[in-house]
Amino acid sequence: MADITLPQLGETVTEGTITRWFKQVGDTVAADEPLFEVSTDKVDTEVPAPIAGVLLEIRAQEGDTVPVGAVIAVVGSSDSAPATVEAAPPAPAPPAPVAAAEPVAVEAAPQPAHVVADIAPPPPPATIVPAAPVAAAAPGADNRLLSPVVRRLVSEHGIDPGILTGSGPGGRITREDVLDHIDKIASGAVAAPLPTPLPAAAPTPLPAAAPAAPVVAAPAAAAPVVAVTAAAGIVGEGDAVVKLSKIRKLTGAHMIMSKGVSPHAFSVVEVDFANVDATRNKVKNDWKADEGFGLTYLSFISRAIVDALREFPHLNATVDGDNLIVHNFVDLGIAVDLDYSGLLVPVIRSAETKRLRAIAREINDLGTRARARKLSPDEISGGTFTISNNGSAGSVLTMAIINQPQVAILSTDAIVRKPVVVRLPDGGESIAIHPVGNLAMSWDHRAFDGAYAAGFLVLVKQLLETRDWGAEL
Repeated sequence: MADITLPQLGETVTEGTITRWFKQVGDTVAADEPLFEVSTDKVDTEVPAPIAGVLLEIRAQEGDTVPVGAVIAVVGSSDSAPATVEAAPPAPAPPAPVAAAEPVAVEAAPQPAHVVADIAPPPPPATIVPAAPVAAAAPGADNRLLSPVVRRLVSEHGIDPGILTGSGPGGRITREDVLDHIDKIASGAVAAPLPTPLPAAAPTPLPAAAPAAPVVAAPAAAAPVVAVTAAAGIVGEGDAVVKLSKIRKLTGAHMIMSKGVSPHAFSVVEVDFANVDATRNKVKNDWKADEGFGLTYLSFISRAIVDALREFPHLNATVDGDNLIVHNFVDLGIAVDLDYSGLLVPVIRSAETKRLRAIAREINDLGTRARARKLSPDEISGGTFTISNNGSAGSVLTMAIINQPQVAILSTDAIVRKPVVVRLPDGGESIAIHPVGNLAMSWDHRAFDGAYAAGFLVLVKQLLETRDWGAEL
């Protein structure tokens, strides 16, 4: 027999919600066959069975949230199946209908408990966020379709699940359904739920009636500002109080940890991308026709970084206690923005074995599937060096925070046309208009010093400005 545990679903993910079992107790399972579906704040994915056998026991039911590494099922040989199946029903074995009804009762019972746990214990600022809609939504008929992750999202954003249309199996409301609704609120396509409860929370009687909430100061109608708590600060009349989502809290915790662990230092070079542009302009139409996507600067930068890491291997490393693990392969992470709600860092495995075209294809594929939340857990874990592509959002200079346990992260900032000094064939100089951008790198001072970091960046710059990229393609 073998225990099936919840796998690591990302470096900052500590738990996941079982949303669907593809097999039942007694079913035969093939190795690498999808066994269950799990949802986290970063990814929804199907998890394959690590071994072949018979599913003997399911310990985590659909809707249960379990920590990473917890045993959620047991798979064994067919010889073990009958004993396990017989042992599964407790005392009421004779009447079959009772055995069938019991799981329903077991599954239904935890639901209200989870709802209470999600609503009652939040810190004081959460009571200012729309408490009424969440409480109203909890007892609704749709409650049985809500996983803890979905309940947490609708609670944090004050959304009534009754207005959502579920796209999951059997009409289940998925995390994507909630996130799509939040996007519509942000774009103005649907009305935001937050402003509605704020006037209701303002009158003096409500704070007194809420036993678990801290007393709110003067009502909004009576004073221009309302003191909420020391943590929340001052909320002006008409302001909306938005609770931090779990992904924002986890990101903050991971970044604070990284700043505390690594002595961050910062180095920048300015790169003239005229040489890259010369190749891009020649091939961009044929490239788009052949590949179906555009050839971006990021692909060239990634290729140059992979080559430069060969010359400066201590940047392609991770820290393990008092040891620096210098890797002989490059697993290149590319940070992808999820519509401003968070970041995923899918990884290009063994990037040192791939040329520009292959790297460009993987960047496009991983980015597209990351934004659609279609990545598997192993595609967003690990990594030996990370690129943060902030230039696509227009930033000029970004000091990114190191993705632990790596020792460096490089930000590609906006590439803009500006005057530069160029060397003429006769040895003279002139002014020309070229595409120019910064490459900014945060690095861990434990792993190396400034001269080493600068040498790496200068080599990346040199490769971008002088390599025959046409020959590369």
